[in-house]
Amino acid sequence: MAPRGGNRVAVYYANQDLRLETRPTPAVSGGEVLLEVHASGICGSDLMEWYRRPRAPIVLGHEVAGVVAAVGDGVPEFRPGERIIATHHVPCLSCRYCTRGHETACEMLRTTGFDPGGFADYIRIPTVNVQRGVLKIPDQVSDDAASMVEPLGCAVRAQRKMGIRAGDSVVIVGAGVSGSLHLLAAHAHGAGPVFVADIQAERRRLAASLGAEHVLDAAEDLGTAVRAILGHGADHAIVCAGQAAAVTAALDAVDRGGTVCMFAPLQPQERYPLPFNEVFWQHDVTLMSSYGSAPRDLHAALELIAGGRCDVDRLVTHRLPLGRIQEGFALMLGGRDSLKVIVDPRLDA
Repeated sequence: MAPRGGNRVAVYYANQDLRLETRPTPAVSGGEVLLEVHASGICGSDLMEWYRRPRAPIVLGHEVAGVVAAVGDGVPEFRPGERIIATHHVPCLSCRYCTRGHETACEMLRTTGFDPGGFADYIRIPTVNVQRGVLKIPDQVSDDAASMVEPLGCAVRAQRKMGIRAGDSVVIVGAGVSGSLHLLAAHAHGAGPVFVADIQAERRRLAASLGAEHVLDAAEDLGTAVRAILGHGADHAIVCAGQAAAVTAALDAVDRGGTVCMFAPLQPQERYPLPFNEVFWQHDVTLMSSYGSAPRDLHAALELIAGGRCDVDRLVTHRLPLGRIQEGFALMLGGRDSLKVIVDPRLDA
């Protein structure tokens, strides 16, 4: 299974400018693993041009699954031919943030990554990632589903921090990939009813097909609609759309004593005018954010998928070869009838 020839990579310059290039295949040293990529998901964060372009040119892709192609010395737990998931950001697990349960605030987590990135034939997984961010894929889990362990882990972490329990009502604003993963995770944890709101009719239909008890038009008065059904606001609201209107809708829809989680960023210079006195005097709500995932969340996400409790394969709408990744970005940017686009370099053969 040793790689032959060069390593094709999709280099990001802008959302409409991804270029296929060939580079040397990375060599692995002690403690490292070379992964042959079989599935690499296009994440919503890959589309945030304001965030990505300052770092360009860069090879993106962090939701990856594949097969071990080679291992360096001192890696007895993995061998060539095994199917694995690799995560790009891993915490140190020993700093003041990690030991207090805030692993995604860890400085190490924000500096770790792959060589070169998941949109490639092969990637080198550094030693620290091998130690803290590589999981073996159970036989019953597809490559596509395995590549979604990382984004599902992010949703699992947010819901754990929010304290979502069985029987809790949840409002999800935004029915893209993140919102859909939150819907599946909430149901897996016994929450319900789950409301999903989106401005696109296609996304609302998808949310209904995934089992959302109530699907609403986000352009309408979400708080009034939720209260008309429940008789009160929801226990939790999760903002999965990067618009100020989504934050307002979540605040309107949550009940007194509830929790609002910011799961998507706004534009870099944007400020949200928080109705402070309303929140202070009337709501008694907890406002929080959640970014990324920790090893425990990735293990939990894999267990949900492997146990059949989160059917993430249903979110995959397109599978494309690496040579058509520009088309994949266009599909994701267009939304509507596309949801999760998976890049599989083997499809170019």
